[in-house]
Amino acid sequence: MANEQNIGLGKTQIKRLELYKDRWTSFGANTGIVDISEKPTPAILKKYEIFQEYDDKFLEKISPDVSIVKWKKETVLFEEGSYIDIAFFVVDGAVDVSLQKQQPQANNPIFDVSRTVVLEIPEDSGRRAAPDPGARTVFQSQVMKQPSSNTQITFLSAMDFNLPMAGVMTLGKGEFFGEIGALSGWPQSVTARTKTECTLVQIRVNALRLMRRSKTLKARLDKLYRERSLFSQLKATPLFRGCDDTVIQALTNKVELISCEPDDVITKEGDPVDAFFMVRSGFVKLSQKLGEGQIVVSYLSKGMTLGEAELLIEGTSGWVYTASSKEYSELVKISKEDFYGVTKRFPGIEKSLWQTAVSRLKESGYSKRNIQQSEFIDTALEQGLVEGNSILVIDLNVCTRCDDCVKGCASTHGGIPRFVREGEKYKNFLITRACYHCEDPVCLVGCPTGAIRRAAVGDVVEIVDSICIGCKSCANNCPYDAITMFETGATWPEDMVPEGLRGKEKQLATKCDLCYKSEEGPACVNSCPHGCAMRIGDIEEFKGLIAKEQ
Repeated sequence: MANEQNIGLGKTQIKRLELYKDRWTSFGANTGIVDISEKPTPAILKKYEIFQEYDDKFLEKISPDVSIVKWKKETVLFEEGSYIDIAFFVVDGAVDVSLQKQQPQANNPIFDVSRTVVLEIPEDSGRRAAPDPGARTVFQSQVMKQPSSNTQITFLSAMDFNLPMAGVMTLGKGEFFGEIGALSGWPQSVTARTKTECTLVQIRVNALRLMRRSKTLKARLDKLYRERSLFSQLKATPLFRGCDDTVIQALTNKVELISCEPDDVITKEGDPVDAFFMVRSGFVKLSQKLGEGQIVVSYLSKGMTLGEAELLIEGTSGWVYTASSKEYSELVKISKEDFYGVTKRFPGIEKSLWQTAVSRLKESGYSKRNIQQSEFIDTALEQGLVEGNSILVIDLNVCTRCDDCVKGCASTHGGIPRFVREGEKYKNFLITRACYHCEDPVCLVGCPTGAIRRAAVGDVVEIVDSICIGCKSCANNCPYDAITMFETGATWPEDMVPEGLRGKEKQLATKCDLCYKSEEGPACVNSCPHGCAMRIGDIEEFKGLIAKEQ
């Protein structure tokens, strides 16, 4: 039947369909799924109100990323702290979403202090706070409890646990949930469990982004975001620390939520200034005119702001920068009038923004005087270095291509190297295809078993071999080709769960884990006889390395 359905589809469509099927069939038969659709037709999708305004051609395009799934009662759909790329729409039944009394991540502001310049951070504090070894998400602690077995795999959607709950919200017919994390790449802040037998429409982020171009759906999703998340996120923002709840609530009701696709222009240099922006996810490129062209002078990431210089410095006639979205980005837009109202009432906010404005103007001035700086920022954005917390670079002027770095890595990990001495070059440095341990790791999205996760040690992202099923989800999601699949030489046993793997060749995903379990640290660096392999924590360190070579 499936093969008949695939007749007439293009190779790309078939590949996407197979990946989509793999995502779900990997869960096996005992996860609580009673029935699941396979690439629903436009006619089927139009039975549900959320699809009724779209034409058949559009629905055919998104159908590989949409499913209609019937779930058993009391089934966990996702856990707090897990990364998912799916939004859920309740067709019938009820779903309980619940919060823990103690959430290690709950008080971490979405607008992260370590990624913004609105606050002065003491020099001895480090780039970000040291991790609390006891502060683990539910997702992480559950994975740690899984037995070291190659046969029985416990999946995220099937985990059973008993947690003290601070409160439960029941979602019924017509409700959306999971969309905020799916669109923004944040870990889920709640656990979702079916209260009754449910039928859910499940929409992967690829389709959700396309659907959100509809004004109706965007308004609906924005309304949910305001009701469920925006107030607490603004309250946790360093910029608004000290503001009373009435002011924050007023902003919550009035701000505009902006969703950008790659290359969307947010502001244009010289145009009138009408607002102040806060980046809540993604990256924004700032460029300025230079001669007949433009150069990149800076960038904004999650937690940073745009518009303070234009709104605070008298005589500024228009936008200082052309700001464009580097990828899918989400922003909060505060009108000029509301901005002045808040800064007038709370002088401390204006002081912080002055620091930001001065710092950014200095940075852009330096970039315009030094074209190499502009080229470097552009490269950092293109190669994803702005996301990285630990990037392996090799000085090719010193490297003899002995491959001791790769051999050292392999010997530390049972003969399997965790990276390849290949990658993009910048000046005399090779940026290797070793995991960057990203700030917002998209590789975590969609892993059915939770095998790839934060290790609760600094910024380390690791893969737990004992619960990896080789589904390739993480490898396909990684934008930097830093995750590879390796053949173990074995086959999955006949008692393997899920059953679909039984008798098949056993593949596992592998990637750098920074050798965090070794007292010596990363073997790639320690094994290099010439000292040319280096780990850098951010692009500022990389900039320093380049400066030394000049």
